[in-house]
Amino acid sequence: MNAPTPPDPTPPANEMIADSSFKPTVSGTEHVVAAAAFHLVERVLLILVALMTIGGALTEIVGIYQTRSITLADILQMFLYTEVIGMVSVFYTGKGATFIYPIFIAMTALARLIVLQSKEMAPENIVFEASAILLLAVAAVVITRISRPGAVGDKAV
Repeated sequence: MNAPTPPDPTPPANEMIADSSFKPTVSGTEHVVAAAAFHLVERVLLILVALMTIGGALTEIVGIYQTRSITLADILQMFLYTEVIGMVSVFYTGKGATFIYPIFIAMTALARLIVLQSKEMAPENIVFEASAILLLAVAAVVITRISRPGAVGDKAV
């Protein structure tokens, strides 16, 4: 005869997911160490991004010097480098809205794409990319207005 098997003490996986009381426990020391480690990794990567951007800008300047000509594409590329450095600076200083800079970078990159490929592109693609620049510009204005102190919805202190 088969003896009845005792029920499995672990709940099914779907019950574990639905259990909102399950929270991983992290000690205070572990939390501080993890936060410090992530902060260090962030700073190292920001320095790496800054160094790579400066290297790219120097390479661009050397290329301009060697060809002895400056094109609009070169100028737009330098704006991209400048905006990336500005974004790293905002991360370090904490001044300004850090999420505005990627929008500016995207707008400049799209403008550079239009300038460089407009002769080969279909006209509707140029309109789509110009519309994307307009949409990004509107988003930047909205985000800037919302994040500014005294913006709509903020309570005066």
